[in-house]
Amino acid sequence: MGDSFIIAIDFGTTYSGYAFSIKSREEEIEPRLKFWGEEFGLETPKAPTCILFDEQEQFISFGYKAKESYISKKREKAKEMFFFDCFKMSLYSKKLNRDLQIKAANGKSMKALKIFTEALRFLKDDALKTISDITAKKFTVSEFTWVLTVPAIWDPSAKQFMREAAMEAGIITEGTEDKLVMALEPEAASIWCKKLPVEGFISEHQEENKIAESPGTRYIVVDCGGGTIDITVHEILEGGAIKELLKASGNDLGGQTVDRKFKEFLREIFSDGVWDEYERNYPSEVQKMMYDFTLFKKQDDDAEIDCPYNLGEIAKEKKSMEDFFKGVQGASWDDGSIVISKQKLREFFTESLEGITQSLKEILTKGLKIEYILLVGGYAESQILQTHIKEEFIDDCQVLCPLRSQEAIMKGAVQFGRNPSAVASRKSAFTYGVAVMERFDMLKHKEDKKFTNEEGVWCNDVFLTLVKANEDVGWDEIKTEILNPMEPDQKVVSFTFYHTEKKYVTYVDEEGVEEIGSFQVESPDTTFGTNREIELKIKFGFTEMTATATDKETGSTKAAMLNFIRK
Repeated sequence: MGDSFIIAIDFGTTYSGYAFSIKSREEEIEPRLKFWGEEFGLETPKAPTCILFDEQEQFISFGYKAKESYISKKREKAKEMFFFDCFKMSLYSKKLNRDLQIKAANGKSMKALKIFTEALRFLKDDALKTISDITAKKFTVSEFTWVLTVPAIWDPSAKQFMREAAMEAGIITEGTEDKLVMALEPEAASIWCKKLPVEGFISEHQEENKIAESPGTRYIVVDCGGGTIDITVHEILEGGAIKELLKASGNDLGGQTVDRKFKEFLREIFSDGVWDEYERNYPSEVQKMMYDFTLFKKQDDDAEIDCPYNLGEIAKEKKSMEDFFKGVQGASWDDGSIVISKQKLREFFTESLEGITQSLKEILTKGLKIEYILLVGGYAESQILQTHIKEEFIDDCQVLCPLRSQEAIMKGAVQFGRNPSAVASRKSAFTYGVAVMERFDMLKHKEDKKFTNEEGVWCNDVFLTLVKANEDVGWDEIKTEILNPMEPDQKVVSFTFYHTEKKYVTYVDEEGVEEIGSFQVESPDTTFGTNREIELKIKFGFTEMTATATDKETGSTKAAMLNFIRK
């Protein structure tokens, strides 16, 4: 894997892009990026995560093109089309199933799996085209190792959902599953930033701004995305690999929280249902206003936003423009523009910044001797956010922000695809186990779990612990257990996996224990009845859990697809 070409797709809530390397490991140079928006006079390392489908649910466009063509459509036409943005958040903290639907801007819904698949298909095709334009050579999908970035705080079902979308999009096929690697976003950023020279970080003073690469250095990575705030704590080991010190934490108070406060404020200004009517009738114009706002969000200054013509027309039917601004704190009307004061703009950030601060304070109370806080992700480009975190933690550690914080994850993801052992160990987020039966022992088992079959007296629903919460697990460490079939004549043996935040568990039906997935293994030779052995090997320490089961009688091994998605 180490020598194949790499394409890393950073599929973000607000912006998406990719980086690639078509060099062998020996001649490793900085990964290259595709820059977006040229046809609109822009040059950005990522494109808006927007996708447009026609009324027949056929894919039309992605990114700036989708945004522009949706915004420029006539009102009636726009209402028929399916336009989605920021849809990645529909995978956050939900128990997923394949039928999950997402609402488009026109209020109608489409299958989430299709939306994600078409977005990934577009990014895959675009990456292959970009690379063949540069090299004048044709490449196929299978010549690359593909890396897909996901938040560290995501549930396994969300990672599986992305993997299935990648398969539908043709990035991998049955048999080439190992060509797709999931990279956890803050880890990718960490791998990239720890190698950055002094000039790679924003510096206000002439102090040394860089992570000391010496073993034992500890730092917090705060990946500030549009949707999630994703936090990991790393220590640099001998040889330069990193180790996760605490399990990933975070919340859903990313940059979108600020956008939502801005929109609520517009609703407050344009009262009497004016804003609601505008949003209902001109969804594409609202998109444009929100896009303009993201540019102001980076500055710590008054924001002056052009008032769209149609909003003005709806408003004037009720009262004069100036009247809407009477009694509203922090906003004024200035000849066609809505001016939002610096003070008010900062207020939009309050909830999000309090959430980030709270999470960081919790980590810093654990006495881990943290030296740096590293701010990465698109939302980290905001001056208000940077200043707040620096002021809040000035006495605890140095706050660093790479100059191109949006690119850190993509470039680090390429390096991670090249060398997955760069993160030597991770903390298990949960206690994981599998349901088994044991011989009934009246001294340790509950009476109501007792049952009898021709093989004897058994205890049901026993939680066999495979790994405990907060345990360090090496990235390629494998846990092995020998299990037996429940019935002497069964030819297909099913295993059900559970997880819990508790460290110690006895039964799978205890409070706080959740079923997370299952798989089956074929065991056709029933000669030895329930004494047949099935060897289960599970890898917990990588970015995705994987398992294989081997029937010892026949030697048939099955890569167990751990199914985390509800039917």
